Amino acid sequence: MILADGAFGLLLLGLWLFCIIDVITTPDGVQRNLPKVAWLLIVLLLADVGSIAWLVAGRPWATGPARPHTPAGARFPEYDRPGRFAATNPDDDEAFLRQVKARADAQRAAYDQRRRAEQQAERDRLLRKPEEGQPG
Repeated sequence: MILADGAFGLLLLGLWLFCIIDVITTPDGVQRNLPKVAWLLIVLLLADVGSIAWLVAGRPWATGPARPHTPAGARFPEYDRPGRFAATNPDDDEAFLRQVKARADAQRAAYDQRRRAEQQAERDRLLRKPEEGQPG
């Protein structure tokens, strides 16, 4: 009987130590129901009950590698995001690419026109006679 009590006590001590280490090493944000600090205090102060509560209600479920909580948009790579429009028809892609090219050409033409106007204004300023630009 004494041996069984000692073994049970060691088992509970091992469970308590495991849960303390598990709470500490769990990445912040993946634990369930309470903040990490609260779980640590519960496991430390309530030993056996806190350890069982951590395993049942706080420990993250093993559904894959533990990841911190992130917004929905950051969970997926750009091209694997659910609901993302992906062209299934090559004609749709071609139309989109034509639209992008036309927009780039228009931006390039506007830049060239603005740059030529700036260069002309600079040339005019440099060629102006000194007496025109200086007060009397």
